[in-house]
Amino acid sequence: MNKTLLKREGWWTLAALTIAAFVLLGLMISLAVSVGEISIPLQTTVKAVSNRLFGTGFELSRIHQGIIWDYRLSRALVAVSAGASLALCGAILQALLRNPLAEPYVLGISAGASTGAVCVMILGFGYGVLSLSSGAFIGAVIAFLLVGVLAAGAGGTSERIILCGVAGSQLFNALTSYIVTTSANAEQARGVMFWLLGSLSGVRWPDVYLSVPVAVIGFLVCLAHVRALDAFAFGTDAAASLGIAVRRVQIVLLGATAVMTAVVVSMVGSIGFVGLVIPHAARFLVGPAHSRLLPATALGGALFMVAADIISRIIIPQQILPIGVVTALFGAPAFAVILYGFRRTA
Repeated sequence: MNKTLLKREGWWTLAALTIAAFVLLGLMISLAVSVGEISIPLQTTVKAVSNRLFGTGFELSRIHQGIIWDYRLSRALVAVSAGASLALCGAILQALLRNPLAEPYVLGISAGASTGAVCVMILGFGYGVLSLSSGAFIGAVIAFLLVGVLAAGAGGTSERIILCGVAGSQLFNALTSYIVTTSANAEQARGVMFWLLGSLSGVRWPDVYLSVPVAVIGFLVCLAHVRALDAFAFGTDAAASLGIAVRRVQIVLLGATAVMTAVVVSMVGSIGFVGLVIPHAARFLVGPAHSRLLPATALGGALFMVAADIISRIIIPQQILPIGVVTALFGAPAFAVILYGFRRTA
C-alpha cells in the first residue's frame, strides 16, 4: 500500500514538474518575442499572435506586428526545436555509445555541414539552386555517411564510432579552413565565422515548418525505443540477451540523431554544449530511466536555447552575439564540473 502511494506521489510530482516546465517555456518564448532592440510589451505580443492565428481585430502598429510575427516568434520557435533536438541527440548518443561525454557533433555532422555551407557561400556551388541551409544539410549528410562507412569497416564498436567521428570532423574542418583561407575575402570570412559560431538571425517561418516536425518526429522515434536505451546501459551483449535487435536499434537511432542534428546545424550553425550538458542535468533531476529522461532532456534543451537566445540579444547593447558563444560561456563551466565529477568517482 505504501509503495503504491509513493508511486502515485512520484507520478503526481513528475506531472507537476512537467506542467511547470511547459508554463516556464511559454513564458520564455513570450519574453524572447518581447525583448530586443525594440522592446515590445507582452500584451502587444499576445494581441499580434491573436490577430494572425484567430483573426481578431486588435489595432497594432504594422511595425510591431511584423517584428513579432515575421521575425521574433519564428526565431523563438526554431530555438525551441533546435535546443530540444540537440539535447535529445546528446542523451541518445550517450546511451548508445555508453560514453557520458558523447554529444551530437561526435559523428562529424557539424563539420560536414560547415563545409557544405562554405562551399555554397564562398565557392558558389549550386548557385541559384542551393541555399546556405541546403548546402549545409547536404554536407552534413555526406559527413554522416562517410563516418558510417568508416565505422562499419572498423567494426562498428562504440569506441571506433567515436574515433571515426573525430577523424571525419578533422577532415571536414580542414577542408573548411582551406576553402576560407584560399578563396574567401574579408567580408565572406566574417560571415562564415559568425555562422560557424551559431546564429538564429536568419531563421524564418519556412525553417519553423521544417525544424518543428523533425524535432517532434525524432522525439517520438526515440521515445519508442526507451526500453532498448535502458538495456544499452548494460552493454550491447546484455541488450541482445534481453531480446533487443541491437543493430537495427543502433541504425534507427543513429539515423534519427543524424537527421535532427543535420537539420539544426543547416539552419543555425554549430551550437555546442547543449547536447552535452543538458542530458546530464536532466539525468540529475529525473534519474536515468529514459521514459522520463528523454522528455526532461527535450524540455531542458528548449528552455536552455531560448534563454541563450535572449541573453545573446541583451548582454551587449545594440549588438547580437552568436548564440554559440553564449551556450559555450555557460556550457564550458558545466563541462568542467562534469569532468571533475568523473574524476572523483573514478
